[in-house]
Amino acid sequence: MTPREAVTTRAATIARALEWFDDGHFLDTLARRVAYRTESQRDGSRPDLVAYLEDELAPALTAMGFSWRLVDDGESAPPFVIAERIEDPTLTTVLSYGHGDVVAGQEGRWGSGRSPWVLAVEGERWYGRGTADNKGQHSVNLAALEQVLAARGRLGFNAKFVIETGEELGSPGLRALCERERGALAANVFIASDGPRLAAAKPTLFLGSRGAFNFDLVVELRSGAHHSGNWGGLLANPATILAGAIASLVDARGRILIDSLRTPQIPASVAAALATIEPGEPGGPTIDRDWGEPDRSPAERVFASNALEVLAIGAGNPERPVNAIPGRASAHLQVRFVPGCEPETFVAALRAHLDVRGFGCVAVVPAKSATMRATRLDPAHPWVGRVAASIERTTGAAPAVLPGIGGSLPNDCFADVLGLPTVWIPHSYPGCSQHAPDEHLLAPVAREALAIMAGLWYDLGDSSAA
Repeated sequence: MTPREAVTTRAATIARALEWFDDGHFLDTLARRVAYRTESQRDGSRPDLVAYLEDELAPALTAMGFSWRLVDDGESAPPFVIAERIEDPTLTTVLSYGHGDVVAGQEGRWGSGRSPWVLAVEGERWYGRGTADNKGQHSVNLAALEQVLAARGRLGFNAKFVIETGEELGSPGLRALCERERGALAANVFIASDGPRLAAAKPTLFLGSRGAFNFDLVVELRSGAHHSGNWGGLLANPATILAGAIASLVDARGRILIDSLRTPQIPASVAAALATIEPGEPGGPTIDRDWGEPDRSPAERVFASNALEVLAIGAGNPERPVNAIPGRASAHLQVRFVPGCEPETFVAALRAHLDVRGFGCVAVVPAKSATMRATRLDPAHPWVGRVAASIERTTGAAPAVLPGIGGSLPNDCFADVLGLPTVWIPHSYPGCSQHAPDEHLLAPVAREALAIMAGLWYDLGDSSAA
């Protein structure tokens, strides 16, 4: 029996992957990837984004027998890599995804003098920008593929990847890429990783995401401010008007008051999937159970309902207020919405609602960033059961199955444009400080994730594996 044949059982493949992790190889790989300063929101970041794709990921893909190409159309969108390993056109084809870009590093704001670009290990926490979002997550999935290939010399299925570097900008160009590259990205299923688990100790699947529509409300009545003693009671106050306009959209308990922005009926299969789900994480904020849509569980409110949130609001100078009526007030709001809502109708609906209530002076200005659409795979879909069964086989416990996460991802590109069933397996947790200083990956979660993905990739190549 050859060394390769000796580790071709499922259990041995997972054990080999965990030994590789414990020997520090995954940590070394992640440290190297974190060091790339791939802040897509930073001017002049394109060379760093290209370097991450060409100098870091491409060699790893090539070593696993993938062919790849860089897609870089210039300044209209950040660069992409499309890669594929086709073992047999008759086999199942899996499309996966990751994003190599990160949010701003926020140097100088990390604890204990940490640098966002140097992986720091402190107990079970691995600190560094991108450890959780998303370099650590796509690195787990690639490493698991590598371990399956090393164990038995083949995957037993066809694998494709699209790696983007603009997710933190709203994924500009990704939808167009999927439309243009339908043939190259054709597959039977989409399986990828991003976002957090329901809790650190709970392996999780999610099948889509809420959409996100951002907009500003602006009241601009005059240039400059005017003394409140001389003009109070004579001049309309834009901040007061803005507060009234917002209060007409969402009440003091977070319930949406505009019918066209309210949640469609929750499908029975979605309600059933959420019946045993309890959001929240030890050490996280306490859930306000009387906030949001009434008569819905916390899980239904965050995973299957619309929410209208005020993200920022301002008038005058809140840090140094003076006795003056401001001339302008504005607020930035967001609608997180579920499937069944059409974001193209939101501005007109808001405009009509405000006009009827006497707020004609309140401008509704949609954000310049692209709107991410809502998607949801039916929890009863066969691919959900297949992936969940593999995870349970590896961990000994059934994963949480969320019809969709509360946040937003460019899942519509894969679900709507490419028409694929989409299953996400997150490898982070709610307390990871994603998008903030001290972003980190939990080593036990990453280790378990590697076992989960090695088991899943193995199962997809051999459903009868021992």
